[in-house]
Amino acid sequence: MTRRFWSNVFAVAYKEMRVIQHNRPVLVMIGIQPIVMILLFGGALTYTPRHVPWAVLDRDGTALSRRLVEDIGATSYFLAPRWVHSYAEGEALLARRAALALVVVPETFERDAMRGQGRVQLLLDGSEPIAAARVGAIVSAIVGAFRVDPGTARGRPGPVDIRQRFRFNPTLADRIFYLSAISGMLLTNLCMSSSSSGLVGERESGTYEQMLALPTTSLEIVIGKLLPSVGLCYFVLAFTTVVAGLIFGFWPRGHFLTLCVVVLPFVLASLAIGVFVSTLAHTTAQAIFITVFFIMPSFILSGIMLPYHLMPSPIRQFGGLLPLRWYQIACRRIVARGAGFADVVVPMLALAAIFTVLLVLIRWRMKPRLG
Repeated sequence: MTRRFWSNVFAVAYKEMRVIQHNRPVLVMIGIQPIVMILLFGGALTYTPRHVPWAVLDRDGTALSRRLVEDIGATSYFLAPRWVHSYAEGEALLARRAALALVVVPETFERDAMRGQGRVQLLLDGSEPIAAARVGAIVSAIVGAFRVDPGTARGRPGPVDIRQRFRFNPTLADRIFYLSAISGMLLTNLCMSSSSSGLVGERESGTYEQMLALPTTSLEIVIGKLLPSVGLCYFVLAFTTVVAGLIFGFWPRGHFLTLCVVVLPFVLASLAIGVFVSTLAHTTAQAIFITVFFIMPSFILSGIMLPYHLMPSPIRQFGGLLPLRWYQIACRRIVARGAGFADVVVPMLALAAIFTVLLVLIRWRMKPRLG
């Protein structure tokens, strides 16, 4: 390799360095991404339950049973318990994911506990194996250390036996947790990647002004660009469902049409994020780089890879701004729990609200260019 060779290499490298130096969006992302990822992996990803919703069915109604419930709730792992009056009510909370655990205290709890034969039943949402196993271990430890009468010699630890049962996933198979919402990861990647280069691609090819000169509004342009991707997303959803069923025998417990209805606002919201990124970026490379910045936090904060019940409160609340959070909630209710349309109305309304806000932001970003 001659001196001229290296001179040419360094000349090209200097030119590329100058291009990167003037590419401010990329430079900003390069500075922000390490900070965000360090905060996510250092603070968001944890296997310690936090603010776990739970319910109590106290059929005994004695001071002893109430003290047992207070001992469980006194830890920092749980929210205030929701008191139910029947198994059906408690099961409904588990099915709607409004509770991760249901503690059932039998009618003869105090009498049996005084004899050293006390028993408590714990029903857990097994569709989230990691969270269910952790919560079950914590409750078992608390109940195992419970003292029937701390003031006397009879106050020995461990007179209460706890029986655990897991709903929706009795064997705590990790496969059910991931396959029940795998379509969310695929559709997020597809939607954001395909739509993020739409408008910026028109701008790079020089057809952006011609497109705006057509007798169409910015909203019509955006929706027209999204519709073909919506059809592709439905194909991916159907294909994923069939493949998971044929290979692993995992089929949705709920109606597939309900899942198709939920997918529409999720796909529209995810595509809108990509279009919004396209309005911010100046080149296709910038759009792709910024899109990755949205995709990775979506996978981490949505609860699709790790139950969001295990995340700290501020980070968990921030994840509610992402479409994937609400889709995976609705998807797991339908696929793993067999929920109906009425059980996924709230996630659908949240997705519709996110899509509406993004449309407003997109229109605001495109409006100055209409002149």
